[in-house]
Amino acid sequence: LTVAQLAGIMGTKATSQLIPLCHPLSLTGCKVDITIDGHDAVIDCRVKCEGKTGVEMEALTGATVAALTLYDMCKALSHDMVIHEVRLMGKSGGKRDFSHEPGHGSGNV
Repeated sequence: LTVAQLAGIMGTKATSQLIPLCHPLSLTGCKVDITIDGHDAVIDCRVKCEGKTGVEMEALTGATVAALTLYDMCKALSHDMVIHEVRLMGKSGGKRDFSHEPGHGSGNV
């Protein structure tokens, strides 16, 4: 799990290299938490920036890279894994704040 956490942090920092037209940001904080819930791994990526822009793309990229790293490390056991429900749960800063409200659309990416 530590390797996947590190990969998630590295993913946040590489977002502008991976997503076209996503400008590089000077991030001031990043935390990737991975918890195991039964057969599922739940990844929570939180990113901070001092600028006046949102960092949702960095958080989504970090969580996805962490999930892909878990897949890569576990594929020797099974290729039948599914990465699902990558979603923005909330953000503040940028043009507007956002908070995911359960039950209002899937919000899946």
